[in-house]
Amino acid sequence: MRIALGVEYEGTRYCGWQRQPSGASVQDALEGALGGIAGHRLEAHAAGRTDAGVHALGQVLHFDTTADRPISAWVRGTNALLPRDICALWAQPVTEEFHARYRARGRSYLYLLLNRPQRPGVGMSRVGWHHRPLDVALMREAAQHLLGTHDFSAFRAAECQARSPVKDMREVSIRRQGDLVMFEFLADAFLHHMVRNLVGSLVRVGNGSAAPQWLAGVLGGRDRRAAAPTFAPDGLYLAGVHYDEAQGLPPPPRRLPEDLLLGLSGARGEAGT
Repeated sequence: MRIALGVEYEGTRYCGWQRQPSGASVQDALEGALGGIAGHRLEAHAAGRTDAGVHALGQVLHFDTTADRPISAWVRGTNALLPRDICALWAQPVTEEFHARYRARGRSYLYLLLNRPQRPGVGMSRVGWHHRPLDVALMREAAQHLLGTHDFSAFRAAECQARSPVKDMREVSIRRQGDLVMFEFLADAFLHHMVRNLVGSLVRVGNGSAAPQWLAGVLGGRDRRAAAPTFAPDGLYLAGVHYDEAQGLPPPPRRLPEDLLLGLSGARGEAGT
């Protein structure tokens, strides 16, 4: 049978999602734990291949198994075998036609940026950092140019293997809570390093180094060299994966877990300012 699994993880200790000879990937850890419950080797296929240091709040994967286990075993049992920085959230049987990656209709990413003169101490692996004050209104104005279907080559890593740079950006949200600036992106799919490159360019607008219209020119120019440098992976989260309702899977998380804010100095105040 085929099982879909929702997971969250902190990617700090891992070399990314993809299996590696060193065994230091999220995929390696999950396949080992799931295989322990199944009693046989299995392969986990994820909706998004997160990079080294990138976290996930709502990653979705699927795997095939011949083992007959209660559905709760794939959550509670797997969690008993996983390291503490990876957690299975839910499990559900799916049809053989389901594929975590290819059946996804959209993906959402979150970037948390600590915006204050001092670098982060507590929570340093959970947030990016920019020392100059950022104008959220200017960044929101610039972000409007990203909405819709565009060629995002200007924000694509050189090693990106996507067949097409054209993606449909459906939503961009930028809000501040105390010293924490939260960037949220929803699109049909993302290119390699696309979110981190977008955040870098939005920050260039927010700190006054470029006007909001500059971002439209960079997007239209399709030249990676014209955009800002890639931001650090620390603040990046795969927030959720979206599927048709017919798949019957739990919806992605709809709010930022409060525990992510705990310990982040200055992350107090009203959201949305």
